[in-house]
Amino acid sequence: MSDVPAPLRLVRERYGLAPSDLEAVLGSALARGAEYADVFLERTTQDSVALEDGLVKSGDRHVAQGVGVRAQVGERQGYAHTNEVTLESLRLAAGAARTIAEGGAAGRSVAIRASGRPEQDLYPLATAPTDVPVAEKIELLSAIDAYARSRDPRVAQVMASVVAQQRLVVVAGSDGSFASDVQPLVRVNVQVIAEDGRGRREAAYQGGGGRVELAVFLDPARWRPLVDEAVRLAVLNLSALPCPAGTMDVVLAPGWSGVLLHEAVGHGLEGDFNRKGTSAFAGRIGERVAAPGVTVVDDGTLPGRRGSLNVDDEGQPTRRNVLIEDGVLVGYLQDRLNARLMGVAPTGNGRRESYAHLPLPRMTNTFMLGGEDDPEEIVRSVDRGLYAANFGGGQVDITSGKFVFSVSEAYRIEGGRLGAPVKGASLIGSGPEVLTRVRRIGADLQLDQGVGTCGKEGQSVPVGVGLPTLLVADLIVGGTE
Repeated sequence: MSDVPAPLRLVRERYGLAPSDLEAVLGSALARGAEYADVFLERTTQDSVALEDGLVKSGDRHVAQGVGVRAQVGERQGYAHTNEVTLESLRLAAGAARTIAEGGAAGRSVAIRASGRPEQDLYPLATAPTDVPVAEKIELLSAIDAYARSRDPRVAQVMASVVAQQRLVVVAGSDGSFASDVQPLVRVNVQVIAEDGRGRREAAYQGGGGRVELAVFLDPARWRPLVDEAVRLAVLNLSALPCPAGTMDVVLAPGWSGVLLHEAVGHGLEGDFNRKGTSAFAGRIGERVAAPGVTVVDDGTLPGRRGSLNVDDEGQPTRRNVLIEDGVLVGYLQDRLNARLMGVAPTGNGRRESYAHLPLPRMTNTFMLGGEDDPEEIVRSVDRGLYAANFGGGQVDITSGKFVFSVSEAYRIEGGRLGAPVKGASLIGSGPEVLTRVRRIGADLQLDQGVGTCGKEGQSVPVGVGLPTLLVADLIVGGTE
């Protein structure tokens, strides 16, 4: 029927489910007094190819699909999922969900009113990344391998991979809402190992990606800088000295350094931690929590970015959310549940790894806005300190905000100039404290290359980070000297 919106038509044609079927399932989930219910349907196709030392090491392609039904009563959520997308399996899942979240009120009928079409289109693609022939992906990886070896004779080993994904999501809510989205995602990775002939070996990694056509990364102008950087870092670390330890001023480089902001601060601004009072930022809306000039934003509407989404996994349009403005806490990231319980509106941050998981308030693309300082002048202003150019892994305690991060590329700062590269550096501190110790903010905000993955409660989702050059005073640096 021409009057049926395209997303509903898709659900009917692919799974044999009519709008009335979804309405019946939602009504069943509400039958024992649930306040809200939704159906989440997902179909994800993913393929990957990995190459090592010029040979294809692995390749795979898989399709995962399933559906989950959720019912909410107060803070309680019932959730059941199945990989059989049939009306009968949905009815069984709805029965299980309503039993878990049983309330005391009578059920009610549901009528789907929305069209299902996203209000925004952040990643228009002519060709799905998973439709690109495998031969083209192998050709890309072979070119990466040859180019990396040509850059420096000390390159001893090269590993590269390309991952492509296409994800269809459909969300129907008991409030009559209906949303769908088709979400592409690509990622190209390269790891280089260099050795100096004296037995010392160092590895370095670079990657790039986003919700873009894979053709973007088939262009040498896009992937060669990634390889150049991986080779540079691996060779650089061959001559790196042990890092000194102590309390000192630290300059954070723009871009990927935003991972520290994401982990040490961003998680503490998610609604569930603040509703439960377990975050260091709980109950502090309107208070100064950072130095003047610090503005932190989570923006899921940036075209083509890894963390961007037309709609979140609860069918809510994503948006630009200012969390800290000029040092003052002004908001949290919310999914439907925590927004309702806190008496605020959802912010488009309800995210889940797959149909087998409940949504949680999660970040999308999280970054600090740039300031007015010249990045080079920021370095010149430091007499003795550390320049942290690249980060590895880290650990964070959400309740206290305390963190430990390893630094994969760092330099001493001596007399306002970058000195020798050092290795074994780590940064130790507290997220809320770090924000108050920001002294200068560069005018050079950069976002990462599109490789971020965030973990929370066993779920992983793609995210983006960003930061301008930043001077943080009196940060504890762990070292090996």
